Amino acid sequence: MNTGSRGWLLAAWLGAATAAGALALLAHAAPDAFADCGGVVKESPPHKRAHHVNPKGRPPLAIGDSSMLLAVHNLARAGYRVNAHGCRQFPEGIGVVGAAKRRHELPHMTAIALGADASVKRSQVEHTLHLLGPRRVLCLVTPIELGGGSGKDAQVVRDAGKRHPHRVRVLDWVNFSSGHGDWFQPDGVHLTTTGAHGFAKLFRKCLPLARAGKFPAPR
Repeated sequence: MNTGSRGWLLAAWLGAATAAGALALLAHAAPDAFADCGGVVKESPPHKRAHHVNPKGRPPLAIGDSSMLLAVHNLARAGYRVNAHGCRQFPEGIGVVGAAKRRHELPHMTAIALGADASVKRSQVEHTLHLLGPRRVLCLVTPIELGGGSGKDAQVVRDAGKRHPHRVRVLDWVNFSSGHGDWFQPDGVHLTTTGAHGFAKLFRKCLPLARAGKFPAPR
């Protein structure tokens, strides 16, 4: 997606988000700071859920942009440690992975849902895999283009799954959400409260890979 649409996308999401969804976001997720695109929103899973997802290690990490914001609480309840930021592009997501690695806090599985605010490049996916190392798993979400539907970015994600079948699990949000118009705001990208539940349901498909030693089976 063209980077010039970042501000428009955020404005559309903020203008269309329901009052209930906004209140839920404020109640359950604590932003670090606020700038033009809002602050970074983080939330950790309940301790019991985190232990269930990965009893001997860290809970999986979910990294996203404004299209993840309304689902932050849903993802945390599912078992993810969530880090979302409006206007986030893939390089910033790579930075989140790199920072966790420097702090020795990388979990076995990381899930990334980016591409609503810029393009996804093969080199960026490969860089992420390099940071994670061969003993960790990357779950990649196919981004939906402005107005809804698939595009080149989604294909980049699908191709990554084909190149690295033992390390990359593709969560095809484009196909999974097809036919669920009520899951999205009018821009076809950002979520409604119902869509946030659907988003988290898809992310649950990667939770079996959260434990050390678990890797995707080639499809």
